[in-house]
Amino acid sequence: MLGPDSNPFTASRRGLGPVLGHNGSVNPSEAERPALRIDRDPDRPNLLHLVADGVVQATVDLDDPSYLDAEYMQRIAYVIDAMAEPKQPLRVLHLGAGGLAMARYVAATRPGSYQQAVETNQELVALVRAEAPLPRGVKVKIRHTDAREAVEAAPDASYELIVTDVYAGARVPAHVTSTEFLHGARRVLRAGGHYAVNLCDGGQMKFLKPALAAMGAVWPHTAVMAEPAVLRGRRFGNVVAVAADVELPIAALRRRCAGAAFPCRVLEGTELKEYIGGAPPVTDATAIQSPPPPRSLRSF
Repeated sequence: MLGPDSNPFTASRRGLGPVLGHNGSVNPSEAERPALRIDRDPDRPNLLHLVADGVVQATVDLDDPSYLDAEYMQRIAYVIDAMAEPKQPLRVLHLGAGGLAMARYVAATRPGSYQQAVETNQELVALVRAEAPLPRGVKVKIRHTDAREAVEAAPDASYELIVTDVYAGARVPAHVTSTEFLHGARRVLRAGGHYAVNLCDGGQMKFLKPALAAMGAVWPHTAVMAEPAVLRGRRFGNVVAVAADVELPIAALRRRCAGAAFPCRVLEGTELKEYIGGAPPVTDATAIQSPPPPRSLRSF
């Protein structure tokens, strides 16, 4: 996302670094609230960038609601496309609203879907509604609450997809990674439902691997999508993980990942277990937030 580019908004499209994720849904104090603004892309006026503390958190194309700029969002979209028949409506819970980019994508590709988004930052919601409104006819219910509280309050078997994209500042909060939280998410999913989450890490992957182990302890089928350099810890970046109680559409995910502008790997089954190694599943007692990204990726 952030690199040696004259136009910082194009950097994420060229693979120069991670787009982290949505700020919100974790009840930060007012002092910790990010400074928010929406900028128009200098090359495409209807392409809007949600910027929090100098970091592009989401990009919305008012002319094309199915447009996803961030690579991690594209990978989540691969799951959305493959988990059910084309255009079949879904019941979707978004933990972290951001610019509602994923909600717009679902509405465009699966018309008639019921969607609810959870976001603690009312300033963010008001900004998006005012400057990047949803397309006419698209409705997304937005709840002002903590992501985990929303899951705990949701009825059993009420959604077919949960998308977790929750960041406090530039870090994934600990309480949305534990086995306790994930058991709650599985309870809320219908049979055959999918759980997708945007994570980030680098180096020794002390945050990522226990988080993936927790997903494997809760669901029988899990997979991750990420660039090889990120998986090896050579570069800090986003990792999309997906889980379900049914077999995942691995072949479809691999085709999409291989054909992407910036190809990524899909790990599942034995290969994923070997990658996680001996990392224990993270619990509420051991959960930690993700590490901060390198300073060079945090501002431009």
